[in-house]
Amino acid sequence: MYPENLRYTKDHEWIDVKGSDGTVGVTFFAQKELGDVVFVELPDVGRSLAQGEIFGTIESVKAVSEIYSPVSGTVLAVNTDLKDHPEQVNLDPYGAGWMVKIRLANSGEIGGLMESRTYQSLVGGGH
Repeated sequence: MYPENLRYTKDHEWIDVKGSDGTVGVTFFAQKELGDVVFVELPDVGRSLAQGEIFGTIESVKAVSEIYSPVSGTVLAVNTDLKDHPEQVNLDPYGAGWMVKIRLANSGEIGGLMESRTYQSLVGGGH
């Protein structure tokens, strides 16, 4: 449920780093807690983010939650498909439900994020 190649935040975001870029989304646990996602608000391309900064919101039938950047950097791309298909966050949180792609400002920040096993312990096991 929590891919080994990703890093995780205590706020339930994941990042998949490839070179100096990272793809960010919310975890299976986060989408499950939210319930059916009906709207996703994402930042503009080119926006600079600080680690831990709010960059968007997810609205579900149960609640509205903020999305935090796991790293500092610049937004390279946003998943515009989520505007018309927010349910992708529920259906495929690690694939089609990705939120933003970020050019990392400080790759050292990745070391402060949780590995899969540690994140699973935080959320109580496999799910």
